[in-house]
Amino acid sequence: MGSPRDIVITGVGVVSPAGIGSEPFWQALATGTSGIRPIDCFDASSLSVRFGGQIPDFDPRQYVRPRKSLKVMSREIQLGFAAADLAAADAGLAVGTVEPERFGVVFGADMIYVDLEDLEGTYRKAVRDGQFDFSRWARAIQEELHPLWLLKHLPNMTASHIAIAQDARGPNNTIVLGDVSSLLAVVEAASVIRRGWADVMLAGGTGCRLHPTALVARGDAQLSHRADDCRRACRPFDRDRDGLVNGEGAGAIVLESREHAQRRGARIHGRILASAARCQPSARRDGFSGSALRAAIRAACGTAGLAAADVGHVNAHGVSTIDMDRAEAAAIVAELGAVPVTAPKSAFGHLGAGGGAVELVASVLGLGHGLVPPTLNYETPDPACPVNVVHGEPLAGRPGTALAVNLSSTGQAVAVALAAD
Repeated sequence: MGSPRDIVITGVGVVSPAGIGSEPFWQALATGTSGIRPIDCFDASSLSVRFGGQIPDFDPRQYVRPRKSLKVMSREIQLGFAAADLAAADAGLAVGTVEPERFGVVFGADMIYVDLEDLEGTYRKAVRDGQFDFSRWARAIQEELHPLWLLKHLPNMTASHIAIAQDARGPNNTIVLGDVSSLLAVVEAASVIRRGWADVMLAGGTGCRLHPTALVARGDAQLSHRADDCRRACRPFDRDRDGLVNGEGAGAIVLESREHAQRRGARIHGRILASAARCQPSARRDGFSGSALRAAIRAACGTAGLAAADVGHVNAHGVSTIDMDRAEAAAIVAELGAVPVTAPKSAFGHLGAGGGAVELVASVLGLGHGLVPPTLNYETPDPACPVNVVHGEPLAGRPGTALAVNLSSTGQAVAVALAAD
C-alpha cells in the first residue's frame, strides 16, 4: 500500500458557505445544495451585486482558543483557525501524539482588508468642519486605534495562531499568491515532510472576498449579476455564465509521512502523488493563455506516473468568467482529453486564497466515497469550453485519483495529484 516515504492525508477540515465540517460539506456537494445567498453580514444595499458565498452560522468561539485571541483575529484568521482545528481533530492529533518540533504549519492567505468599524473613530476624530484633515490623522491613530490592531491584518497570523494552539513548533510559513496560495501551501508542506524537516504538517488556506472594502476595491466588472436566482449565478464552463461569485471560507488538511501515520495508528484519507507549479509571466499583459496550466498538469501527471486514462477527475479552478474558463478548459482538454471535470466553486463561490484548499478537501472526500461531486448550474455546454463537466448527480466508477488545479490572473498555475489509499 505504498512506501513509508509517501505523503498521506490523515485529516481534513472545512469552513465554507456549503457547510462547516467535512460531513455537512460533503452532503451539500453530493446533493447539489448551493451555499450562495444574499449578503446580510453587513448592509450591502449600496452594492450592485448583493449576494455571495456567505457562511451564515459560523461562531468562532466554538473553535478559537484562548478566547482572548479573537480580539486580534480578522474573519479570515478565524475561518482558517477553525478549519485547521477541525482537520487536527479529524486526524486525532491529541496532545503528545506528535513531537512539537516535528510538527509545522503552512497556510495560504490573501491581503486582509481593514474592518471599517476599527477605523471609524479614528476617521471621525480627524474630521474638522466637515472635511478630513490629514494633519490630525497621526494623533487620531495614536489616541483611537488599538495597539495590537495590526495583528488582525497580517496574512501570516493565521499560521501563527494555528501553530500556537496546536503546539506546532516546526516549520511555519505563509504563502500569499492570490488564488493559487492554498494549493501551493499544500505543495510546500508536502515538500517539508519529504525533506525530512517534519513528520506532520497542517496545510491549507483562508480567504474572505466578501469584506466590504474588498468588494469596493475590486469592483464588479468580473462578477455575475444574475440577481434573479443567486444560487444559479456561478456557472463554470456553462455557455450562459456571466461572471464569478465572491465568497468566504477556509480549508485545511493534515499531511504526514506514511511511516509516522502508521506508527500512531492514524486513519488515512488518501495520499499526495505529485505536484507542479508553473507561470506565464506575460499573463497580465497578454491575457491568460493556459500555457502555465498545461505545463503544470503535464509535469504533475508525469511525476505521478498518471496517463490521461488514469486520472479519475480534475477538480478545476472553474471561476465562471468567460476568458478564464475558456483558457482553463483548453488546457485540460489538450493534456487530458475527456477526463471528467468538476468545479466546486459553483456551490460556494470564489473563496480567494481559501478556495484551493476547500476544493482539495472536496476531492479527498469524493475519493473516500468513490464519487466525483457534480458541478452546479451546468446546463448548456459552451463550444469554447469542451470539457467533460460532471453535472446533475455525482459520478461513480472512476479511478481513485484526482488532479486539483488552481490558476491566477497574474499567470501562476499549480496542479496537485492525489489518490485514495
